[in-house]
Amino acid sequence: MAYVNVPNDLSRIKTKIAFNLTKRQLICFGTAAAIGVPTYIFSRSAIGNTGAMFLMIGLMLPFFLLAMYERDGLPFEKVVRNIIRTKFLWPTTRPYKTNNFYAFLSTTQNNNILGNNPPNYRKEDAQLANNTNKKTTRPGKAKR
Repeated sequence: MAYVNVPNDLSRIKTKIAFNLTKRQLICFGTAAAIGVPTYIFSRSAIGNTGAMFLMIGLMLPFFLLAMYERDGLPFEKVVRNIIRTKFLWPTTRPYKTNNFYAFLSTTQNNNILGNNPPNYRKEDAQLANNTNKKTTRPGKAKR
């Protein structure tokens, strides 16, 4: 009886167009060939075969990298974009800050019971503390 392996995750299967290559790989390899081969042909008379070959390889490698490299389902340029964002553009430490509404309620209720003046809170917070029976939400967005 014939037996065929079927992968569990079918979302990772990519459609192949020609020579068992994806469209992205064909475009990148074609671009590399369009840049590398003329460079080799026109530069070998000036710098010799070995120099022209190394120049061709140096010009074609980035396109091969774009075609073949993939990490966690992301292509190379998206991986590089994420690395640049996390290392240089976004802050490195992101403190976790919360507005503890229950601590605020307990301090205002204790101050009201003791007859003390409540500390200086925003008007919205004081209104929320006075209207604890009503279902209201805290205005404003949480800080990141």
